[in-house]
Amino acid sequence: MDTKARQLLDKLNTEHSLQTEEYQYLLDHRNQELMDLAAEYARKYQNQHYGNKVFIRGLVEFTNFCRNNCLYCGIRRDNHNCERYRLSADTIVECANEGYALGFRTIVLQGGEDFSYSDEDICDIIRRIKASHEDMVVTLSIGERSKKSYQKYYEAGARRYLLRHETANPELYAKLHPAELSWDNRMECLKNLNEIGYQVGAGFMVESPGQTTYDLAMDLKFVEEFKPDMCGIGPFISHKETPFANSPSGTLETTLFCLSLLRMIYPQVLLPATTALGTIHPKGREMGIKAGANVVMPNLSPTGVRKKYALYDNKICTGEEAAECLGCLGQRMESIGYKIVTDPGNRAGL
Repeated sequence: MDTKARQLLDKLNTEHSLQTEEYQYLLDHRNQELMDLAAEYARKYQNQHYGNKVFIRGLVEFTNFCRNNCLYCGIRRDNHNCERYRLSADTIVECANEGYALGFRTIVLQGGEDFSYSDEDICDIIRRIKASHEDMVVTLSIGERSKKSYQKYYEAGARRYLLRHETANPELYAKLHPAELSWDNRMECLKNLNEIGYQVGAGFMVESPGQTTYDLAMDLKFVEEFKPDMCGIGPFISHKETPFANSPSGTLETTLFCLSLLRMIYPQVLLPATTALGTIHPKGREMGIKAGANVVMPNLSPTGVRKKYALYDNKICTGEEAAECLGCLGQRMESIGYKIVTDPGNRAGL
């Protein structure tokens, strides 16, 4: 193992902070030995704050319409081969009811930036879910909105909001997104969500097109400073109907290493082992948990639409990542020494 890399990892383990250049050094000198040590340190913090618990979130992907044209995304506006759908309010609420019956106490309503659902529509859905299940935490993941809209959703009963920052480098952000989207506005949205009182989730793509290890180090530093309650990361995976169709996907190894580093940077953070991890490796999510993650998000969407919410190619959307097969997922977690729990799973210390 590179001596300096070992020293930096030990420093991160005790101080939970490095300079951006030091994070880059770790990324540039990653090998299996360094990954194993980082995962060992990460599991120590995971166990300290959460034991062997893995929290479940029921994911409802309620619309794949999106007004945006992000260059990496399969549901981008200009993908005319995408079979579009929108779920009715009744169907969304029914998905939440089914999730509650299965044991879910957190529901994540996720969709493209689809303004055919008005603020009042979103608020009505939130209120209906909370009226039936007071102890269910409603999480939104519907992109950039005004602070006024975020406030309305909060007042209706939403308490968590997931908005990946995608990259901490404004120049790379501009290469991945259309001109009408700005990094500054994404940061403003995250700030607004924090100010309102949401538990906020940020996150980034690993090895997206054009991303350098310094860019990735900037993401680690961003998380260190912003301290989101949750941080969703996953490897970039290309989609055949996007400008990045032929770009290489991100690797399992770098993603796992970043998960371990994030747990060391912010030991209390909620870290999902994402569907993308499970897509690039059949045991990807288990490996993510062993690297420091502690959240999984099975799919509660109606089975008929799951394949249509394709942000990237070959997304797993049947079988053991489905909410109906919670028992299967539980067995997989138990096989590596962890257990699924059904409580809402707040960040440690909240």
